[in-house]
Amino acid sequence: MSAASQPVSAEIMRLNAICPYFTMFPLEFPLGILQKHARAGARVLDPFCGRGTTNFAARLLALRTVGIDASPVAIAATRAKLVAPTPGEIIDEVKKILQQRHNSIEIPEGEFWKLAYHIDVLRDICLIRDALLNGLVSSRVAAALRGIMLGALHGPMGRTKHSYFSNQCPRTYGPKPAYAVKFWTKRGLLPPRVDVLAVIAERARRYYGNTSPEIVGAAIEGDSRQRSTLEEAREVIGKFDWIITSPPYYGLRTYLPDQWIRNWFLGGPASVDYSSRGQISHSGRDRFVDELRKVWANAGAHCKPGATLVIRFGSIGDRLVEDPAQLVSDSLEGTAWVRSDVRDAANAARGKRQADTFHRRRSAPLDEVDVWAKWQP
Repeated sequence: MSAASQPVSAEIMRLNAICPYFTMFPLEFPLGILQKHARAGARVLDPFCGRGTTNFAARLLALRTVGIDASPVAIAATRAKLVAPTPGEIIDEVKKILQQRHNSIEIPEGEFWKLAYHIDVLRDICLIRDALLNGLVSSRVAAALRGIMLGALHGPMGRTKHSYFSNQCPRTYGPKPAYAVKFWTKRGLLPPRVDVLAVIAERARRYYGNTSPEIVGAAIEGDSRQRSTLEEAREVIGKFDWIITSPPYYGLRTYLPDQWIRNWFLGGPASVDYSSRGQISHSGRDRFVDELRKVWANAGAHCKPGATLVIRFGSIGDRLVEDPAQLVSDSLEGTAWVRSDVRDAANAARGKRQADTFHRRRSAPLDEVDVWAKWQP
């Protein structure tokens, strides 16, 4: 019996947009596969879960699911899509936090922060950050609130209504301080005094006003190249039937720097983190392929015989891969995964990074493929 018992409403799917990434793949990709091919009760893994699109698709179909990622931002976004508190619960928690004003919270200083956020807005953000970091919010509401805050931390300034907390910014990545200060100063842009509670309340109603029931699932911050990480994932939902994922494209190493403001909100430094901890190595094609192979082997060790792996992969403008399908196929060699199909992803126009708000040129369109494989130990 297929996992798709009924059509999924657009209102329920809104939650997928809670914290956008510029590298996200469309919900239709994993949802379409699982609706058509997965049986009821299937268990779904994404070892590079990013913003949790695969895990959210599984939730919509009442399938057990677990996501793994080395980025705390990715894990926060994914966890926000696996819970279902009411908007009222979220709003009440925020009201309590903002009413308990005190001077002991840590507020970042410097020209960037002064121009990025109105001082009152930054204080409210830091109050909420402090409450979440200190475990003062119930777990379900905390997961949802983190997702709401990450999605609202930075974005374009509306002419009549503010949907984000910041001065003019791209939605999906945090601008680097020196560039941002120069941009704002040159244009005389000052941060708006945003009603933080109102923005949160609107987003709480939008994303959690009509959600599907919670399912058995989790998001694990960890490295899928490590066997112990996959063992932990298996303990949550059992052996996997499906793996639907998109590893970082070869040469794309800017996840942490481009998410630095969101990472700060989650407890990271108030400065750009250029490290590559926990990430696949991009120092050479052979090493990149070998590290992907470790992930597929680790995941396969906890799959049921006949489990299906679907990998979406492409290339980026500054390090083009002549044949993305061949690179993925090479990474499957030496494992018990047997490639069964290669399909054109038919989304070459996916090069947009929403960078136009800072007048950067868009990246070139990407050619992407979906590589299918079966686990045959």
